[in-house]
Amino acid sequence: MNLNEAFAGKNAPGAEALLGLAQIQLAAFQRLSTLTFDTGKAVLEDGVAHTRKLLNARDVQEVLRVNAEAARPSLEKAMDYSRHVFDIAARSQNEMVGALETQAGELSKNAVSFLDSVCNNAPAGSDVVVAAMKSAIVATGAAYENLSRISKQACGLAEANLNAAAESAKASTKKAA
Repeated sequence: MNLNEAFAGKNAPGAEALLGLAQIQLAAFQRLSTLTFDTGKAVLEDGVAHTRKLLNARDVQEVLRVNAEAARPSLEKAMDYSRHVFDIAARSQNEMVGALETQAGELSKNAVSFLDSVCNNAPAGSDVVVAAMKSAIVATGAAYENLSRISKQACGLAEANLNAAAESAKASTKKAA
């Protein structure tokens, strides 16, 4: 095996990982595009229906009533749209984190394996340096796991806050109606 083949063989998993991440992002973009298109279509249809009701209104009181009736469903639809966007983003993030965690685990195993092979061929006394490098790899993995855990907690907190805001907005529109 020549050097180019060895290099390509070592880099193939990284290229596959990048392609996987690109596919995750494209799928998220597709979901977001579909949501945006469907929402835009629904808003247009609602606007046409609302305009027709306004055109059929007989007096100012009926115009005010039609506008008041349209406000609550519009707010609820806007909140639903926001919730769906958040769900798409959270799903995409979870998929990306999963893919990156898999790659980080593989990278860590490969690095330890490489260090073991270096240690076998290294001069006497270099085992201390190799042990320190292995320790650094383990510490980096632990730091990444903590960061990932904190990120998941923050995402959960943001979702809880979004749901609370949506419920609060719905409750205030019901009181106003």
